[in-house]
Amino acid sequence: MHIFTDSLKRTVELSVFPPQRIVSLVPSQTELLHDLGLNSEVVGITKFCVHPDVWKKEKTIVGGTKQVHFDKIKALKPDVIIANYEENTKEMVEECSTIAPVYVTNVKTLDDAFDMILNIGNLVGKTISAEELYNRIKHEFDIFKNAYKGSFLYLIWKNPYMAAGQDTFIHAVLSHFGLTNVINDVYSRYPSITEEDIKNLCPEYILLSSEPYPFKEKHVQHFKDVLPNGKIYLVDGEMFSWYGSRMRYTCNYVQRLFANTLKI
Repeated sequence: MHIFTDSLKRTVELSVFPPQRIVSLVPSQTELLHDLGLNSEVVGITKFCVHPDVWKKEKTIVGGTKQVHFDKIKALKPDVIIANYEENTKEMVEECSTIAPVYVTNVKTLDDAFDMILNIGNLVGKTISAEELYNRIKHEFDIFKNAYKGSFLYLIWKNPYMAAGQDTFIHAVLSHFGLTNVINDVYSRYPSITEEDIKNLCPEYILLSSEPYPFKEKHVQHFKDVLPNGKIYLVDGEMFSWYGSRMRYTCNYVQRLFANTLKI
């Protein structure tokens, strides 16, 4: 029996190590499993697990991140199920726990993300690969720490507008680069705000995410009218909200995104 402790300090006991049948309920961590060198070991994923693209055709789709088909998961006879505190529901985790051991991650900060990469690597028997990935990403983030200046508002939803607050991974990433979130700790994690609020907050940069709400160019034009002096960008939400191996692209993405506007 191999014993692990997940992010919620739960004891997770694996009778098979390294696990040969893994179900992942977290898109960013599904990609991480692939990039750690797993393939046949991952047998089930969600419909939102879009990286790597080929896995959508090769793996069993067990549902979404909030609702899954427990019968499909059970039929896969997993050695371990990987879930996340925010992405998945408590009820899902409890039900999945009757099928197989469930390892739950909880990522709000960069340090949480770095620890998660190492811990998942240990969990699936890919310690060396995880350490190499961690070292690469950590080095890049260290280079760009406090590299930029400016205030930002990061919107994730429309009708109502919802923004990323301070207790979020999105905030942790952008603040690492030296940017200041106009959504302060008075607000909740993902507060609803109005256009009048946005005018009053007066961010230098409004970042319109591609997910979960798919902002488009027409929304950029709209916000240029709302905040004429602001700089409005459509951004790839995966670069700011996907913790795991996708983080290896984030620093380069930010550098290109703000190349002509932010001061290093």
